[in-house]
Amino acid sequence: MLRRRLLLATPALLAAPAVRAQGAWPNRPVRIINPYAPGGTSDIVVRFLAVGLERAFGQSFIVDNRPGAGGAVGTAQVAAAAADGYTLLVTNTGPLAVSVSMTPPPAYDPQRSFAYITMFGGAPILCAVKGDGPIRTMADYKAAAARGRDAVSFGSSGVGSVGHLAGMLWAQEAGVELLHVPFRGAADAEQAIVGNSTTSLWNTVGAHTGGVQGGSIRGLAVTSDTRISSVPAVPTIVEAGFPGSVASNWFLLAGPAGLSGEIVARLRAHLSAAMAEPAARERWASIGMVALGDPSPAEISGFVAREAARWAPVVRAAGAA
Repeated sequence: MLRRRLLLATPALLAAPAVRAQGAWPNRPVRIINPYAPGGTSDIVVRFLAVGLERAFGQSFIVDNRPGAGGAVGTAQVAAAAADGYTLLVTNTGPLAVSVSMTPPPAYDPQRSFAYITMFGGAPILCAVKGDGPIRTMADYKAAAARGRDAVSFGSSGVGSVGHLAGMLWAQEAGVELLHVPFRGAADAEQAIVGNSTTSLWNTVGAHTGGVQGGSIRGLAVTSDTRISSVPAVPTIVEAGFPGSVASNWFLLAGPAGLSGEIVARLRAHLSAAMAEPAARERWASIGMVALGDPSPAEISGFVAREAARWAPVVRAAGAA
């Protein structure tokens, strides 16, 4: 139900200033590749905004889910696409700042393969277990993991995803070992907990807000230093006693390198206005997203480079390199 509600655009969002400047683009549907399975935070964000984009530009903006390799498969498809404005990418930390440190490296270069458009925001990672299970706190979780190697398993949206690395980062801080089980997306990871196939998950909080609110899964902690309004009862990882495990997953929109500056400017103008609407800010908060400002394309590129440098040692320590 949460995801369906998020797909319904508000009047304020639909009334965001139109930016249909004179010109040929777009004169046919635009495809936005999401390199993850349906149901995750990036999917919620892009489908919510696609409605307003269609109204503003008078064309269909079709979300095309292409999961695989922690988001690297779909991201590579956009890098190889024509820079004509008809193939865009919604992606996050994993494909742009984590995959670059893995072996083999992805078939793209985050600094050369993309034209960055706008930053949507960031979200902490949720550690969750089955709602009616015996593990109720991070202390319980650590005790269960301490019983032996791989005694506790956890799902994520894929090898090299921020959820994967956040779980491994916590395990290093806690001095335990976890068994990682990669999935194609958030929905599969959550279902594995409910079906008792895995013990837990580490994944973006917005993808599992409905499960936490409905009680099918229990949130043990969010990897932030302040609580998240959509799941206010879930303590922060700092409150749980693990300040070294603070982490965030950020989301952005990009196109292939060489994308027209005019197209970039038109998309930025609409999205900046749309995301500033009170209703949009409320929706962002409801799925655990926090604002990261409105950086320029050049600033986004620099941010991605800094994040890649930050996550590189974590990737190596987790054995994912």
